[in-house]
Amino acid sequence: MDSFVNSIAQYADWAYLIGAVLFILTLRGLSGPKTAIMGNRYGMAGMALAIATTFFVAPSPAIGLIVGAMVLGAVIGIYRARTVPMTQMPETVALMHSLVGLAAVLIAVAAVYNPDFSKDGIHRFELFVGCFVGAVTFTASVIAWGKLSAKLGAKPLKGVWVKPVQAALFLAMVGFGIDYFITESVESFLIMTAIALVFGYFWIAPIGGGDMPVVVSLLNSLSGWAAAGIGFTLNNSMLIIAGSLVGSSGAILSYIMCKAMNRSLLNVLFGGFGSAAAAAGGDDGKEKNYKSGSAEDAAFMMANADSVVIVPGYGLAQARAQNAVKELATVLKAQGVNVRYAIHPVAGRMPGHMNVLLAEADVPYEDVCEMEEINSDFASTDVVLVIGANDVVNPAAKDDPSSPIYGMPILEAHRARTVMVIKRSMATGYAGLDNDLFYLDKSMMVFGDAKKVLEDMVKGVTGGGH
Repeated sequence: MDSFVNSIAQYADWAYLIGAVLFILTLRGLSGPKTAIMGNRYGMAGMALAIATTFFVAPSPAIGLIVGAMVLGAVIGIYRARTVPMTQMPETVALMHSLVGLAAVLIAVAAVYNPDFSKDGIHRFELFVGCFVGAVTFTASVIAWGKLSAKLGAKPLKGVWVKPVQAALFLAMVGFGIDYFITESVESFLIMTAIALVFGYFWIAPIGGGDMPVVVSLLNSLSGWAAAGIGFTLNNSMLIIAGSLVGSSGAILSYIMCKAMNRSLLNVLFGGFGSAAAAAGGDDGKEKNYKSGSAEDAAFMMANADSVVIVPGYGLAQARAQNAVKELATVLKAQGVNVRYAIHPVAGRMPGHMNVLLAEADVPYEDVCEMEEINSDFASTDVVLVIGANDVVNPAAKDDPSSPIYGMPILEAHRARTVMVIKRSMATGYAGLDNDLFYLDKSMMVFGDAKKVLEDMVKGVTGGGH
């Protein structure tokens, strides 16, 4: 048996290389909806190969504990994947990031206490970096989960004292980390870990809900870097490669989303936009007039239009109305209307939220357009139907220099001939900003649950003519 294990271990580097190639193919596949399923399959195959190989190369692995943990994790994961509603997907992703960070912390602590583990300067530095990044990721992800689910710390943490506390915690964390690096003090390492956990809270708590899509993307990146750091600690090349791929792809995605908001990453993380936006976007005391109509009125206008663009937002996910909007598009197309969907990069609560939502309803990929490719078409569009979106169609981003979102690229729905908006009420969006789009003469509000309103629109279209 030992000779068999040794012969397998000799080919571990080749197995890890194949696994790395499969992970790269995974990222390539996940870059588009048509190839996403195959991308997931590549990822599963790569992970299975990496796990199987690690069993052979790990010194004296505790097979029973490892297999037991894997089975338990698989049962919980499969159950959660089958039962989680789309409205809870963003917070579920944030919670998964926290587990990666926690794993990095536990492995680092175990390595520090392991007398057989090499603790030369390089390994001490790797432990320091992997542990504090993992600790920050763990706490920050839990807080992000709480904000997204409105269960924990949903309101931004405010006060002039916040930034000094952040700076003090960060310096203390680095200071104790340096002390561990120099003296190999276990106490300093544990204190550094505890401070990193607290810092994770104070880092994310002041960030408002409007920035959560970027935060989720960044936490994805941090979880990858934490895994890569621990990969160095364990001398596991596969973990280093996989963590680096996740970390770099998450960082690139964070950059893309910041660009879509016309803001820097530092401004998102330390600018306090979420809370400042709420203050700046509040009611100015002036009464604004808006027009409201029924689902039947909206159905009549869309059935007699040549082109309709649907802008989905978080309200669509909250109402679980993706199938209803697909049915509306189908009946409109049957009457000769050109129907497309416009997706903003930060629509929803996580990157790609709206794309996944529409894919779940089997919306044709060719009907889904990104912001850059459809913005020029709004001026020639007869009707834009906005469903539960607010900030991504707010014209203040283009014409109000005093707005906190001024300069942010938006879906230019206000350029269409007619705008219809489905909302439960006139309440502001997640960023706390009022939207002048709702008060334009060519805009009509349709109040109610998005799913019910869309179903009534379907009845209205099928009962009318084009």
